[in-house]
Amino acid sequence: MGAERTIVLSDRMSAVAAFVTAGNRVCDVGCDHAWIPLYLVQQGISPGALAMDVREGPLKQAQEHIAEYITVQEKIKTRLSDGLSAYHAGEADCLICAGMGGRLMMRILEEDREKTASFREFVFAPQSEIQQFRAYLRERGYLIADENMIEEDGKFYPVMRAVTEKVQEGQEIREKEKKSREYGGFDKSVTSWESMDAAWHIKMEDRYGPILLRKKHPVLYRYLERERRICKEVLAQIDAQGSTDGRRSARYQEIETQMQDCERIMEGMRYGNDQD
Repeated sequence: MGAERTIVLSDRMSAVAAFVTAGNRVCDVGCDHAWIPLYLVQQGISPGALAMDVREGPLKQAQEHIAEYITVQEKIKTRLSDGLSAYHAGEADCLICAGMGGRLMMRILEEDREKTASFREFVFAPQSEIQQFRAYLRERGYLIADENMIEEDGKFYPVMRAVTEKVQEGQEIREKEKKSREYGGFDKSVTSWESMDAAWHIKMEDRYGPILLRKKHPVLYRYLERERRICKEVLAQIDAQGSTDGRRSARYQEIETQMQDCERIMEGMRYGNDQD
């Protein structure tokens, strides 16, 4: 029998796996084919994993994939589960939710707060309702400790690592959170930033990510370029149709504001970075 092949993840899945703290047991909700749990255990990052999915088809495929890896299969358990319904508090240290909408993630976190509170860390990769999801985390006392953004096949995927306020990870994370609230990576001499109030800053953090903004993440910058381009195209279409209609006028104002927000953020990201 040949050597067991090494699992290679896509850039997006690699970004998720990279946020798991070494030594933490993992519970992957919505595991699909279980590639991330397999990778984490095979690489020795996680001592064990629980792969759960609400659908029997993907879970069966996950079981088949796990069976192919003799050296790690005993360390990975599979379970049919709607969210955390089949999970028992204390079975894992890290909760992974990836490849699903932000609204569904909020439901999973809310359904059993006792189970949710038992995790030491969370890795999220929401595919929709991203602004609402970040706002939910902020309002529920989660701290976004780190973020990444991946561009894959023309699409943009944010990935975030979060902890609860109960988790003591030292002052460093809390200081980073405070800095992100102040846009620590942005120079206050940029006039357009000085003119905006705290509510606007919080809204932008929810929309684009506090750590991504602080890092001046290059993929976020490309995402903003695309957003600005789309806004310009939509505005041109509304202009062509005529913007005197009440609903059309309101839509025009909404898109114009969104474009201006993008431009302000891009200005802050360019400042001192020698970007065009």
